[in-house]
Amino acid sequence: MPEQFLILIADEPKQRLDKFLLAHLPGYSRAQAQALIRDGCVLVDGEARKTGYRFKGGEQVSLRIPPREEHSVEPQDISLEIVYEDARLAVVDKAAGMVVHPGPGNKSGTLVNALLARYPELAEMMDDPETQDRLGIVHRLDRGTSGLLVVARDKASLLALMRQFRERSVEKIYLALLERRPKSNSGLIDAPIARDPRQRKRMAVQRGGKPAQTEFQLLDDDFQGERALVRLRLLTGRTHQIRAHMAFIGCPVVGDTVYGRRKQRLRLKRQFLHAYELAFEHPVSGERLRFVSELPVGLRTVLEKLR
Repeated sequence: MPEQFLILIADEPKQRLDKFLLAHLPGYSRAQAQALIRDGCVLVDGEARKTGYRFKGGEQVSLRIPPREEHSVEPQDISLEIVYEDARLAVVDKAAGMVVHPGPGNKSGTLVNALLARYPELAEMMDDPETQDRLGIVHRLDRGTSGLLVVARDKASLLALMRQFRERSVEKIYLALLERRPKSNSGLIDAPIARDPRQRKRMAVQRGGKPAQTEFQLLDDDFQGERALVRLRLLTGRTHQIRAHMAFIGCPVVGDTVYGRRKQRLRLKRQFLHAYELAFEHPVSGERLRFVSELPVGLRTVLEKLR
């Protein structure tokens, strides 16, 4: 289906924006409708609004509907580092450079392609509107970020794990090398994040954005060029949260050409950001599971060269 543009009138006061879209977009899930809002495809009287915005009545809604992608994804026999697996879930140690989910320009070679080959039952999620956009993916890591990621093998486990992320009971710890040492040894960055209105592929700290909190702790600053290794704990899970927050305090992640230096001084083909520790409750047994992934050899080598 090609890109479409619609002009609609909100005639039901107090109705939520996302529910309004669902009524006018047959076949769309609530998650898909909310994604359109987050991606700036929906304007109310010419202004971007949050998914929970409630109409007063009579507003004009401008809607841009991007071409919808087919949900058929081919299994591919791609090697994965599996840290843990059982009948309900798996924990993957993702390599930097691997895209998590197929999209424009990345139809193959993704984590989802590899998971479908290893766990064929994930294909059943393609026919369910609640799960077809996720195919077991509970959360994502950027292409240039390595480390731990949990995958659900059935719908019930997916929904249970997603609930834990929403309730912020999942612990997510990262390691990052920063271009500059933070002013303090530890702290909390509490700054809302929204899509950058000037560069739609970036996120930025903005008034009115979604709440975002990142704790940081200095681990080591004995490196060339005032660089510093830090431990980061995500209290929320916004897109590009760490990268945007580190840039906001003037300490961008080494290797990040989007939020940091366009011309990097180090020959690093990825950003120095690694999902080091992940903890959550098993969706069936309730047992608290905790996993750790040490820094990849390439990142350890970078640290050694900067001593």
